[in-house]
Amino acid sequence: MCGIAGIVNTAAGQRIEFATIHRMCQAILHRGPDEEGIFVKDGIGLGMRRLSIIDLAGGQQPVFNEDRTAWIVFNGEIYNFPELREDLLKRGHRFSTHSDTETIVHLYEEMGPDCVNKLRGMFAFALYDERRQKLLMARDRLGKKPLHYALQGQRLLFGSEIKAILAVAPELATVNHEALLQYMYFGYVPDPLTAFTAIQKLPAGHLLEFEKGKINVRQYWDLPQYGTHPPRSEEECLQEMEHRFFILSHRRRLTRCQLLS
Repeated sequence: MCGIAGIVNTAAGQRIEFATIHRMCQAILHRGPDEEGIFVKDGIGLGMRRLSIIDLAGGQQPVFNEDRTAWIVFNGEIYNFPELREDLLKRGHRFSTHSDTETIVHLYEEMGPDCVNKLRGMFAFALYDERRQKLLMARDRLGKKPLHYALQGQRLLFGSEIKAILAVAPELATVNHEALLQYMYFGYVPDPLTAFTAIQKLPAGHLLEFEKGKINVRQYWDLPQYGTHPPRSEEECLQEMEHRFFILSHRRRLTRCQLLS
């Protein structure tokens, strides 16, 4: 488990302080006890608390592309990153780490926001594109990894947990009474609501683009509709499951070998 946090302010002349992002990261220290990574530049600040799993020595975040015009903080694991990395290397991209995080940056260079369609895994990330002056945030298909955000004027705050946002903007802690009613009825607060009116959760299978002070949220994946796949026998289902387990275990072995090499 790791944690990400940050602020992007598109108002002219606004700067983000290192101490501000550090305070957000400290609020989610329990999510990543191994390391803290912070990058600030003008009106952008990205932070990350890391639990080291892949590329223990070289997987520090934020991670950059070759010319340092795209920066990412990432929480999760991309299962198919070895295959994606191999293809990106063939396309001429240069990697400085062996982490799955860097794969996303280079994939974004190739595909833009549609890169999320290639990712297989559990993830929540925030990627800032300096050339386009745009922030991209995305959450995995089933919402395994959380991601919250709040818009204050032309300033967007985000974090793996709400407490990261409230650490620097406590005035956003206004109770959302509708969300409380939903909790009483369902036993949980459905996306995109949270317990606070000004803070929202990015729904599973959605991405968010923040540009020129405006937010655009769109869905990139949904469960297939019932009846869209032909029925199979029990034996065919078992064979398919065994095949998928074999591929997954093979990928994990490749990852371990890369870490040891």
